[in-house]
Amino acid sequence: MTLRSAHPSDLPARPNSDLSAAPAISARAVLTALAMGGFAIGTTEFAAMALLPDFAADLDVTEARAADAISAYALGVVVGAPVLAVAGARVRRRVLLIWLMLAFALFNALSALAPTFGLFTASRFLSGLPHGAYFGVAALVAASVVPRNRRASAIARVFLGLTIATTLGVPAASLLSEGLGWRSGFVIVAGLALATAVAVALKAPRTPADPGADPLRELAALKNRQVWLTLATGAIGFGGFFAVYTYIASTVQTTLGGSETAVALMLMTAGAGMTVFNLVMGALADRNMNATAVLAFGGGALVLACYPLAAQAGLWTMAVPVLFMGLLGGVSTVLQTRLMNVAGEAQQLAASLHHAAFNLANALGPFLAARVVAAGYGFPASGYVGAALSLAGLALFALTLRDARRQGLE
Repeated sequence: MTLRSAHPSDLPARPNSDLSAAPAISARAVLTALAMGGFAIGTTEFAAMALLPDFAADLDVTEARAADAISAYALGVVVGAPVLAVAGARVRRRVLLIWLMLAFALFNALSALAPTFGLFTASRFLSGLPHGAYFGVAALVAASVVPRNRRASAIARVFLGLTIATTLGVPAASLLSEGLGWRSGFVIVAGLALATAVAVALKAPRTPADPGADPLRELAALKNRQVWLTLATGAIGFGGFFAVYTYIASTVQTTLGGSETAVALMLMTAGAGMTVFNLVMGALADRNMNATAVLAFGGGALVLACYPLAAQAGLWTMAVPVLFMGLLGGVSTVLQTRLMNVAGEAQQLAASLHHAAFNLANALGPFLAARVVAAGYGFPASGYVGAALSLAGLALFALTLRDARRQGLE
């Protein structure tokens, strides 16, 4: 059983109600346009990690210090998600999405042009600002153009751009950067963002702004315990995925002595798993959201617990848990949909905060895994950290459901 939405008017059951101004526009076209933005965001987020040695050398800083630029992007996501969601409460969602993508294009272009590491880091922070707000608003638009019982699948289609970026976008950007320089990777992302702005302008529904929208109403989400519990579930539970993903390359090269080609193939395997399970979990969530979340966290914990032994056995055996850890990656769609059910009238802020929480997971997982690696247990031990975080997410989700039942929402 899934949670009942307290404000069904926020998420209309009739898909065509939001398309009345543009009847020729199909839901598929809308979702494809929104997924383009996810592809652009995913490419810059993950490609920056792959290009770190290149821009560190060119900007004359150590790789350790260069990692500050990666952290600056994540910090931008955490800051920008709530601020832009609240500031844009009265703006039509289609218009807000266009402006977010234009800003994303501008700031990535600045990243490509930055002459010093300080300016590069600042531009990476600015690039992160539209990230969470874009995905949050895009998820709401996606949910509005399909029947209510297909919302999770629609959101999964938007996130598909992000997962495909990890499979194809990042390797492509890396290959082009080898021939044209690391700055070309950010130029490509800027171009993708501009293309997304055009696609959204052409395909997104021209729904009027909510006349009752108000920044203070959006801030009401901060008083909602269910919103906080759901966000905490994602911030901790999804940290298990990043605890392992961050150290895949190190495991392949250091533990198994694999080549850079082996690293690329393993990362593409992880991206393929994320892509497939993102769609699968979205379809399952449309049928039973709570059971799907339990499957994601429980199954993810089991897969990650098997990772250390598989990683030590060889590349082929390591590829199995790397592929199936996408099971845990699919929980993002589930929790995004659940936030829509519990946020009441504060839809935009709650949806955007989801991505701030997942960037906290991106910081928490690698941080804890690094402590285990530093203690001498080796990179494969990151799997045990990931399993523990996944189980913690499962426990938090159980607590969230218990709280919902007490409030009569379940």
